[in-house]
Parts: sequence; structure tokens; C-alpha cells
Amino acid sequence: MALKENDLNWFRPLWRRIAVVVFLAIWLAWEVLSTGEQLWMVLVGAALAYSLYNFFYAFPKEEPKNDEVPPAGAADEQDRSDP
Repeated sequence: MALKENDLNWFRPLWRRIAVVVFLAIWLAWEVLSTGEQLWMVLVGAALAYSLYNFFYAFPKEEPKNDEVPPAGAADEQDRSDP
């Protein structure tokens, strides 16, 4: 993902990511239905596809609020091979 840490923090709220995608979708619809400019259709369509991928598929999940390590589960105990 090409987003920097500051960008990730700014886009962390879901409503901001949705607002950007909705804006791009409306812009693309306007280009397709009103102007017919193929260059702008391709550019805005590519920006929409890129933002959909980065904001909803590849966006990192929320990190735990505390720095504690979660307790080991039963599967973790079986996989251990400590002497």
C-alpha cells in the first residue's frame, strides 16, 4: 500500500474513506453521462479502482488499543515444542 503513516491515520475513520469513494463515483458518473471526455473517464475510473482497493481491501485493520499480547489459545499450546 502506498499510503504513509499520516495518511493511514487520517483515513482511519470509515466515513472518510467512504466519502472519497462516493465523490469519485459521482465524478465518474458525471464524466460518463455528461461530458463524455474519455481521458477523464479513464483517470477518474483508475482513481476510483485504486481507492476501492486501498481503502477497503488492502487497508490495515485496527490495531489493538493496548500493547498486551493476547493469551495463548489451545492450538498454540499444541504447536509448542519447548524442551
